[in-house]
Amino acid sequence: MNTNHHQQGFSLIELLLVVAIIGIISAIAVPNLLASKRAANEGSALSSVRTITSAEATYQATAGAGLYGSLTNLHNEGLVDSALSGSNLLAPKSGYFFTADADTSTPKSQYLATASTCQPSGVTASGTRNFASDASGVVTHSPASTTPMTSNNGTPVN
Repeated sequence: MNTNHHQQGFSLIELLLVVAIIGIISAIAVPNLLASKRAANEGSALSSVRTITSAEATYQATAGAGLYGSLTNLHNEGLVDSALSGSNLLAPKSGYFFTADADTSTPKSQYLATASTCQPSGVTASGTRNFASDASGVVTHSPASTTPMTSNNGTPVN
């Protein structure tokens, strides 16, 4: 009688070792993935603020008759898409809320466009900076907060 049984497959130790290696690799990869997502959200927000800045200049020179407009005005003229002008409080774009408020009470019309992070801190942070732009055309940034910037006095974006 042959007592040598040849068993096929992996032992429990080998399977546990593979699971541990996968766990270590994912622990290294997940933070980098989240950082890449935050960077992509910030890039999208910066691009959107620049789009709003261009749209405001176009609106002032055409339909606004020298005055700047709100995001709704810009959307109605076809200058920004609905992702920027829609119900931003319910559906942020790439982790950011956008505003564009026109101030026509001054002799020279002004506006302030902002992009504020939905989640400014923690593991699920959507970005580390807020952005703003005004009639000067300069886009600035400040540390992330759910409160929109109230002026364009942050650090200029290069």
